[in-house]
Amino acid sequence: QVQVAESGGGLVQPGGSLRLSCTASGFTSSYYAIGWFRQAPGKAREGVACINNMENTKHYADSVWGRFTISLDNARNTLYLQMDSLKSEDTGMYFCAGDRVPWVCTSNFDGAYDHWGQGTQVTVSS
Repeated sequence: QVQVAESGGGLVQPGGSLRLSCTASGFTSSYYAIGWFRQAPGKAREGVACINNMENTKHYADSVWGRFTISLDNARNTLYLQMDSLKSEDTGMYFCAGDRVPWVCTSNFDGAYDHWGQGTQVTVSS
């Protein structure tokens, strides 16, 4: 049973930063599509960023372009999401997801990921 675990969420003021982490066994060796999604209260889940680990390509949602950075630390088997210049509309539950098929990571985030974490809450408020 694959277990995906997120951490790093919290309360931050607008303009602040947070770094989310996601770990799973075999993340860097078995998962070729790894991504971050979020869901705000009353809204549908949306893609934030993803990595195609086979082609080393990344995709970002327009709403986070230039503010968020997704990265993969192979030595620590950990996926990160560095979030800067946070806005109130970034508030939501953030989920990490992984799949063995690399092209699940798409620019419109419509791929079906096999494995999901439980999420970590991010609240941006003054």
